[in-house]
Amino acid sequence: MKIIRWGEKGASEALRRFEELREFSAGAETPASISRTKEIFGEELTPREVVQRIIKDVREKGDLALSEYTRLLDGVEISPSNFRVPEEEIQRARKEVAKEFLQALEAAKENISSFYQGFSPPEAKTHKKDGKRIIEKWLSLRRVGIYIPGGKAAYPSTVLMSVIPARVAGVKEIAIATVPQEDGRASALVLAAAESLGINEIYTIGGAQAIAALALGTETVKRVDKIVGPGNIFVTLAKKEVFGWVDIDMLAGPSEILVLADETADASLVALDLAAQVEHSPGIAILVTSSANLAQEVQKSLEKLELEGLKQALEKYGLIMVTKGLEESVSLAERIAPEHLEIICQEGEKIAEGIRNAGAIFLGASSPVAAGDYSAGPSHILPTSGSARFSSALSPEDFMRRAHIITYTKEALEKEAPIIETLAKAEGLKWHSESVKKRVSQKSRAQKDQPPQ
Repeated sequence: MKIIRWGEKGASEALRRFEELREFSAGAETPASISRTKEIFGEELTPREVVQRIIKDVREKGDLALSEYTRLLDGVEISPSNFRVPEEEIQRARKEVAKEFLQALEAAKENISSFYQGFSPPEAKTHKKDGKRIIEKWLSLRRVGIYIPGGKAAYPSTVLMSVIPARVAGVKEIAIATVPQEDGRASALVLAAAESLGINEIYTIGGAQAIAALALGTETVKRVDKIVGPGNIFVTLAKKEVFGWVDIDMLAGPSEILVLADETADASLVALDLAAQVEHSPGIAILVTSSANLAQEVQKSLEKLELEGLKQALEKYGLIMVTKGLEESVSLAERIAPEHLEIICQEGEKIAEGIRNAGAIFLGASSPVAAGDYSAGPSHILPTSGSARFSSALSPEDFMRRAHIITYTKEALEKEAPIIETLAKAEGLKWHSESVKKRVSQKSRAQKDQPPQ
């Protein structure tokens, strides 16, 4: 893992190159991936072109396209009649997983539910003025699709972290799409997590084709209003393509951690947290410290860890930056705006109070990112790639929208008519102006408008 001294020649360029690795589309176009597209599609395509092709086919061919791409991309034969997981298989999953897993699942579910328990949407707001009434109210989305990545690994924790906020918001219909395993079935771990939350609409469809199905609908899959959940580059690009047809949570890049530490930090613990992050494959791991000694000790501790591929991952996705002092360290952390920010410093509380740019902050040596990943409470679906500067963790608010009910009496419209007509004429919109003029010039009807209550 490379150590860079901030402020020295080449440091800014090194950080800029490193930041490019954080982009959600970074590294997508490799010789191997392009060769693979030629094998499947008969021509070399970029990842975006692949996704556009898949979405087009799902739009035109529906379930047949889903079956074809599941066979080509996942190596699994699934007929449309088998996309949806039967109710009995969901129930059976609890018997297929370890008792310890179910106990941990229930404990994590309780923590997450407890965290969101106090949430309630803002009360309807009413604005009245001169016979005009405007009501602003909050509505939960009707139907949401949740993508749970899978394949070699399973992520039941993401089921909890996405379904619970949606339920708290009042979403009635929740559909899960998850990558089929080699045997064509969904992971029993994912099914058990879904069953614990009362979710019974689960599809063994993964990748960009799953996003297309949720966004557009097919013969088997009913379209949704919003799609949430992490995935690989093709899933993320697909979410970007379908945004506008449906809402999405975010465009997620590689998962990332930035540890902000001083000389009081335990180097072995910092090393473990950095190593844990690159397990995501890829995962970005950064240490920012003003202690050159800590930087070297962390580097030594990482070298002692035995994990296949860890050294190569840290060489590419790991970085240690040594600064001249705490103020410079904090400034760097703010610039990077990490998904996860661990603060292990003597003045940790003070630093945390001043941080604006981080998806989630983990304060103190006993608060590892792993706790937030599984059981702390807030959703672990967080902004990446520096988007913590302007976005937040997934929450119940993300499953709601505002609506306005606008009511005018005739007298109120007459009063504002000059404003509306003048602005409409200035913009060259004649019939906007006429739609108001006609109303105010009409004689009063037998049944007059009633003033808003």
